[in-house]
Amino acid sequence: MTNQEMLQIAMKQSAEDIGCKAEDFLLSDNVTVPFRLGANARKYLKEPITCNLVSYGNNVVAAMTDEVAGIVAEYIGRYEFYHCFETPNMQWLNDHLTEKGHRVCFMAEYYLPDMNRIPDLPCKYELRILEPEDFTDLYLPEWSNALCKDRRHLDVLGVGSYDNGSLVGLAACSADCEDMWQIGVDVLPDYRRQGIAAALTSRLAKEIIARDKLPFYCSAWSNIRSARNAVKCGFIPAWVEMTAKPAHIVDDMNKTEEEG
Repeated sequence: MTNQEMLQIAMKQSAEDIGCKAEDFLLSDNVTVPFRLGANARKYLKEPITCNLVSYGNNVVAAMTDEVAGIVAEYIGRYEFYHCFETPNMQWLNDHLTEKGHRVCFMAEYYLPDMNRIPDLPCKYELRILEPEDFTDLYLPEWSNALCKDRRHLDVLGVGSYDNGSLVGLAACSADCEDMWQIGVDVLPDYRRQGIAAALTSRLAKEIIARDKLPFYCSAWSNIRSARNAVKCGFIPAWVEMTAKPAHIVDDMNKTEEEG
């Protein structure tokens, strides 16, 4: 699989996720389409979705419901495409969406591996390849980035780091869509800053590619530790997304975090 082939797979998937054409992401002009969650969309995407803005670095492809179509079209026409994913411009969108009962909800940056620079990174602890049957007792808070209890049927492959038989780091991937598996990684606090996360992530990426699947990695802009890990493992930024949802859903998410 070449870098270009990987990018084409990712664009095809993004098109399925929002209801556009893969080639829309390569245009120099912005594109608007009615939002449509495809039958083969990423399995963790949940409606209702008010709008989703996606950019692969050329333009903005905006998918939205009829209720906010005018707002979103005006927004992406007001600002340079790369400013549509940041403040202060984002405040304009959020203010106008709020008037309709919606809010900006998610923002994320996605990474794909550079096939020319995925390293073999050393780890002073034993590494083991893990299969789904090995995850049974690992759905615990300390491994919540690597594994998802609510979607455990999607967790398909992992690499664990062991210190004298005890698990101290875990990278695992979920089969979120047919051709792409998403990587998540956790390392116990006492074992961080030893290169374990990078060794696990790079090893898992190669294992995924060996199975003819495309590994991808997601990070919030503010999660510097996660972004550094991606870069160290040979991943490079590929696309960004910003998603709006009904305001009551955003409020419920904030209440859940406060209660947690």
